[in-house]
Amino acid sequence: MKIIFLGDIFGRSGREALKLILPKLRKDYEADFVIVNGENASHGKGLTDNSLKEILSAGVDFVTTGDHAFDQKEATEIFSKKENPVLRPANFPKGVGGKGWEVCKVGTKMILVINLLGRTFMRCHPDDPFRIVKEILEQNDNIKCVLVDFHAEATAEKKALGFYLDGLVSAVLGTHTHVQTADEMILPKGTAFISDVGMVGPKNSIIGARVDEVMKNTLMQIPFVLEPADGPVEVNGVFLEIDDKTGLAKKIERIRENVEM
Repeated sequence: MKIIFLGDIFGRSGREALKLILPKLRKDYEADFVIVNGENASHGKGLTDNSLKEILSAGVDFVTTGDHAFDQKEATEIFSKKENPVLRPANFPKGVGGKGWEVCKVGTKMILVINLLGRTFMRCHPDDPFRIVKEILEQNDNIKCVLVDFHAEATAEKKALGFYLDGLVSAVLGTHTHVQTADEMILPKGTAFISDVGMVGPKNSIIGARVDEVMKNTLMQIPFVLEPADGPVEVNGVFLEIDDKTGLAKKIERIRENVEM
C-alpha cells in the first residue's frame, strides 16, 4: 500500500495549498490513501465543519487531530458524526466524544489509523498513550497495515513510542511541532518512523503564525491573538510504502514542497 501523510494543515493558506498540490502528489506517488493532520486547519486552532469539508474535497481520505481538537465550538458535533473520517486522540479521557481509531477500507485492503496525544511538555493531560495503543492493537490484531499519528512535543517521547511499537505497526509518525525533522528511518523490526512530519502552512512564519505577533509575546510578554501568516506555503509530510503481507514498511520518504499563494 502507498500512503501519503501530510502534517498539520495551518489556516486558510494551508487548506488552499492542499487543494493546489494534492492532486499532483497523489499522481506522482500513485497514492492509495492520503491522511492529513487537520487540528490547526481553522485559523490555526481546531477544525470546523467547513474546513473539514474543504480538506476532504481536496482529495484527502482521512483526518487526524491533536491537542486543539476541541478548540472550536462545533468540534463535539464534528467528532460525534460517525460518517466523518476524522479522529480525535484515542487517549483523551473516557467520555470524550468521537473516536480515536478507525479501520478504513482501501479497495480490497484495510488500514487501521490510530491518533494519540503525547504527555511530555503538553498543555493537556491525556491518558497513557503506550497503554492505550496496545489495547487498540489487541482489538484489531487481524489488521496488518497500522498507521499511528503521535501528536507530541518531545522527540524523545516520540522515539520511545516508535521503538515500543517497532514490528507491531507499519508507521509511527510524529506531528505537533510543525517543524519537519530529518530523522526518517525504518526501525530494526520494520516500522517506519519520523519525529515530526512538519506542517502545511505559511513558510515565513513561526510555526504558522505571524512573526510580528509572536515576537510581541516573546520579547515583551504581551499576550497575543494567533494570526496565521501570509505568503508562500510549505507542504511537508511523508510518503510510505507498506508491504501488504507483513504490514511492515518498505519505504519512508520525506515530502517537502513550496506553493506560491
